[in-house]
Amino acid sequence: MVKFGQLILKKMMRTINCIKHGEDQEGISYVPYPGELGKRIYAEVSQKFWQEWLGYQVMFINENRLSPINPKDRKRIEEAMQKFFFDGGVEPVEGYTPE
Repeated sequence: MVKFGQLILKKMMRTINCIKHGEDQEGISYVPYPGELGKRIYAEVSQKFWQEWLGYQVMFINENRLSPINPKDRKRIEEAMQKFFFDGGVEPVEGYTPE
């Protein structure tokens, strides 16, 4: 809740039907990536699912020794993001074996 003079503004939670976690999930409050992919993520991915991606993304970047400022690496990260959210799963991370 934000007070603005005498007016009290409530921050509204955006609710979406998440492609992984189902209906009535809190949506991301901003478009998290440029272009059509970012718009689709904003519309279909919950905050919870986005946080899952961020955790995976750190591991993916580190284990593959990628640099987000390198255009080739950025393209690979974008492809992994597309796959993670919309194409049925994650790209295996070389060198990572779950405990």
